[in-house]
Amino acid sequence: MAPRLISRAAVAVLLLLSMASSLLPAARGIWLSIPSTGTKCVSEEIHSNVIVLADYYVINEDKPEHVPKVSSRLENVTHGQFAFTTSEAGNYLACFWLDEHQEHVSNVSLGLEWKTGIAAKDWDSVAKKEKIEGVELDLKRLEASVESIHQNLIYLKEREAEMREVSEQTNGKVAWFSIMALSVCIAVAAFQLWYLKRYFLKKKLI
Repeated sequence: MAPRLISRAAVAVLLLLSMASSLLPAARGIWLSIPSTGTKCVSEEIHSNVIVLADYYVINEDKPEHVPKVSSRLENVTHGQFAFTTSEAGNYLACFWLDEHQEHVSNVSLGLEWKTGIAAKDWDSVAKKEKIEGVELDLKRLEASVESIHQNLIYLKEREAEMREVSEQTNGKVAWFSIMALSVCIAVAAFQLWYLKRYFLKKKLI
């Protein structure tokens, strides 16, 4: 009886983990074409206190043996990594450009692996540090996934409230504008009636 209970528990954990993972943004692989002049950027809207980890590398499609160097926050590199924790919710940009004196290079591609939240967490290190594995590690990952989903829901709720407030303010302004426009139309119509009546009385038409 006990092995069956353990088996069912393990299956339930794995099912919950897979469902939770499907609701979270996973690591994304992006290919960017870097122009010979100018900047190429990628952006993502992220809420506060989220870990962001990105790995990138450069490929010259015309001359694979010659890899041009690009700059981001790191300068003059052909590959690199950067990480940060968001301090506030908003739209975060990562921009890349070719270094100086390389404007003649064309067909430069940049591979970017962009990870956020629990996808950026090193679960192997967590397992070694806390000496857990198997179902315990899955439960730890599931707990982090549930917490991340909870934070995402709170963030979406806050954004919805902000958008609803902006929408209500806009509707209020539109309503006041409509009332003012209607008032002006009524005033113009009343003035026209008064002017026509005065004109007809002066001409003794009525």
